[in-house]
Amino acid sequence: MITFVGAICLLIVGYYVYSKVVERIFGIDDDRETPAYTKQDGMDFMPMSWWKGSLIQLLNIAGLGPIFGAVLGALYGPVAFIWIVIGSIFAGAVHDYFSGMMSLRHNGEQYPSLVGRYLGKGAKGTINIISIVLMILVAAAFTAGPAQLMAQVTPLNFTMSLVLIFAYFVLAAILPVNKIIGRIYPIFGVILILMAVSIAIGLFFMDNPVPNLTLANLHPDNLPLWPLLMITVSCGAISGFHSTQSPIIARTMKRESDGKKVFYGAMIAEGVIALIWAAAGMTFFGSTGGLQGALAAGGLSGVVNEISSSLLGTFGGILAIVGVIILPITTGDTSLRSSRMMLADLFTKKGKSEAADGKGKTLLLTAAVATPTFLLTQIDYTFLWRYVGFTNQLVATVMLWTAAMYLVKKQKFHWICSVPALFMTMTVATYLFLAPEGFQLPYATSMFMGGGITCLTAGWFGYQLWNARKKRKRTSRKSSIEKRTFLFTYKRNVLF
Repeated sequence: MITFVGAICLLIVGYYVYSKVVERIFGIDDDRETPAYTKQDGMDFMPMSWWKGSLIQLLNIAGLGPIFGAVLGALYGPVAFIWIVIGSIFAGAVHDYFSGMMSLRHNGEQYPSLVGRYLGKGAKGTINIISIVLMILVAAAFTAGPAQLMAQVTPLNFTMSLVLIFAYFVLAAILPVNKIIGRIYPIFGVILILMAVSIAIGLFFMDNPVPNLTLANLHPDNLPLWPLLMITVSCGAISGFHSTQSPIIARTMKRESDGKKVFYGAMIAEGVIALIWAAAGMTFFGSTGGLQGALAAGGLSGVVNEISSSLLGTFGGILAIVGVIILPITTGDTSLRSSRMMLADLFTKKGKSEAADGKGKTLLLTAAVATPTFLLTQIDYTFLWRYVGFTNQLVATVMLWTAAMYLVKKQKFHWICSVPALFMTMTVATYLFLAPEGFQLPYATSMFMGGGITCLTAGWFGYQLWNARKKRKRTSRKSSIEKRTFLFTYKRNVLF
C-alpha cells in the first residue's frame, strides 16, 4: 500500500505548501468587503461560515463524481494514482481556487461572465451555451441512476421517483441558499467523507493488497493511457463543472482568506476521496479484469454497493444506498441552480439582482432548464455520460485560460495557470479527434491534430503576452512623458 498511502500524503502536503503559493500569487485582501455583504439579497448573496461553505462546496463539486470516475479509472491500475495527485494539486485545485476567487472579486459573477471579461465577448457567448448544456447533461445523468435505485429499494416506480427528485430540484433551485443547501448539505458532506474514510480503513483489513505502482504496470495493456485517463478521472483531478459551482459559495464568503480552505481545500479533499475509491476498485475484485467483469454485471452502482456492503457490512450497505441516491441528487440540484443563475445573468439588467425581479422570474428560469433535463433522463445515462466527460474538461480548459489571462493583466505569475491550461488543451483536443463521440480518428492522427490545436493556442497566448507587455511599455512611456511635462510646467511657473 506504499503508493496509495504515499499518494494521500502528497495531496495533504500539496494543500499545505502549494495552496500558499497560489494564494500569494492571487493576492488576498481581507479588508475588501465581499459580495455576501455588498450585494446581500436574501437569495444567493448572504454570509455563511467557511466550514459550512467548505462542506457545501465539497458536496457541490463531488457527489458521485470522485466515486464513479475513480472506479472507472481503477481499470488503468495504479497509474491512476499519479494523475489524481498531480491533477488535483497543480490543475484541479488551482482551477477551483481561481474560479471561486475571481467570482468573489467580480461581485459573484458566473463562470461565463468571467470568461467574457478576460477572453472576449465571443468566448462568453460560446461558453454560455456549453456551460448550460453541461449543467443540463450533468443533472440528467445524475438523476436517472438514483431514480432507478429508488425504484429497486422502495415501493415507488421509476417515473414516480423521477417526479419526486425533480420536485426537490425545483425547491432547491428557487429557495434561498440557506434554506435547503445551507442546512442539509453540510450533513451530506459529512456522509460523503465518512463513506470514504470507512472504505479506506476497510482496505487495511482486506486479503488482497492494494497494488503498488511499478514499471511493469505503469502502462496498462490495450488501454491508451493518454488522454483517456484524464477524461475518465475528471472529478477526482480536474473538472470544469466545479467552475460553475464555485460562484454559489463565492457569493456567501465572509472574507477572501477563506478561499484557500473553501476552494483549494475542497478539491484536495475530493482528490483523497478519489484515491480511496480508485484503490478499492483495483483491489476488491482481485484485479482490473475482475473489476471489469463486475462493472459489466452490476454497473457502477452495483460495484459501489458491493464494495461498501462487503467491507462495512450492514452499515456499509446503508451508506452505499444513501450515497448512490443522495449524492448524485445533490449534484443535480446545484447544476440546475447554477444554470438558473447563468440564465439570470443573461436576462437581468446590469446592476440589478435576480431577486429584485421576484419569484416569478426565478420560477420561469428554473423551468427553462428543468424541462430539458427531465426529458434527457429518459435516455440511457451511460450515453449521456460520454458527452459529459468531454464537455466537462473543455469547460475546465477554458477556465484555466481565463485565469491565466487574469494573471497576465494583473502582471502576476501566470504559469501556475497557463501550464496546466496547455496540458488540458492538448488532452481535450486529442480526445475530440480520438473518441467514439468525436471524429474516431487513429491514435497517431489524433495526437498530431491535437498537437496542432495546442500549438495554435500557445501561439495565441504568446501574442496576448506580447500585446500585454507592449501595452505596459506604452503606458509607462506615457506616464513618464506626463511626469516630465508636469515638472517642466511646474518649474516654468515657479521661475516666471
